[in-house]
Amino acid sequence: MLSKANRDWLEARGVIYPPEATVLKKGWRENPQMIFDAYPTLTTSQNIGIPAYLANLLDPEWTHVLFAPMKSAEVYGEVKKGDWTTITIQFPMVESTGEVATYGDYDNNGSVGSNYNWVPRQSYHTQTITQYGDRETEMFGLAQVNYVADLNRSSALVLNKFANKRNFFGIAGMPNYGGLNDPSLPTPISPTTKQGGGTTWAVARADEIYNDILLAYQTLVSQLKGYAIDRNTKLTLAMSPNIEPYLGKVTQYTLAPVRSAIQTEWPNLRIISAPEYSTASGELMQLFVDEIDGEKSAYCAFTEKLRAGRVVPDLSSYKQKKTEGGWGTIIRRPLAFVQMLGM
Repeated sequence: MLSKANRDWLEARGVIYPPEATVLKKGWRENPQMIFDAYPTLTTSQNIGIPAYLANLLDPEWTHVLFAPMKSAEVYGEVKKGDWTTITIQFPMVESTGEVATYGDYDNNGSVGSNYNWVPRQSYHTQTITQYGDRETEMFGLAQVNYVADLNRSSALVLNKFANKRNFFGIAGMPNYGGLNDPSLPTPISPTTKQGGGTTWAVARADEIYNDILLAYQTLVSQLKGYAIDRNTKLTLAMSPNIEPYLGKVTQYTLAPVRSAIQTEWPNLRIISAPEYSTASGELMQLFVDEIDGEKSAYCAFTEKLRAGRVVPDLSSYKQKKTEGGWGTIIRRPLAFVQMLGM
């Protein structure tokens, strides 16, 4: 530290030496308030820096909520019948009749004919409204939301969900039936009793599950009297996703799953799962022949899949009606179906 004399000597000659740590003048050192002059009391509110939203990111990749799959058209197939002006439909059925007689050169005995029936069904149409306001749409746009497109997506979804439900269960109180409750369907048969007790596949061995499917096939052959069906026939095996995984059970000898055994025995059989086969009465399974003599055994019938009305402008909003309609599922050959309940 320089002495005062040396400092004064340097300053007289234009040399300013950096001050020492002690800078307060004599007499001020006894007043401690002087050291707080550089830290006055805040007049604004204390904060943590920047507004929090400036550090927020909106991920542009959206996650859409999942809904149960709609499988009715995949199970039974789908056909358009009529349009939204069609209220009822008559499905024709013809049966050949006739008799023979002993031959005689001058005899005129024996005759043939045809017997006709028309099975009626009634269509059922539904609608939903898409509505959106000018300010509402622009406010959602601030969050990078394509609001109108999402509403259109929702309208198509709710209409398809209802159509799928109608295809499985029909409409109560009118001649519009589904693939699971058509009154012409045969009464469900029961699965075999398993060695572990009960009839469910949860306690069944692989061979016991296979035997249940074999029982369904044997019943199908018996109903059709062997007509146009063998192990190479195109078949559909439909069940719920709850029991479909049990087709992966293996035997202790071959380690081959039930599914492999099924596909080996019936190479043209397809397996489809749909949530609707889990019923209040238990797990339901359907085995049916896809078509006989080129005629489909069943199909879902619709009038309109989606009919969009005009976009109607209001003072500061828009609305649009969307409709769909159908006949449920048309079971053309009930005897080509076998149902099993209680797996």
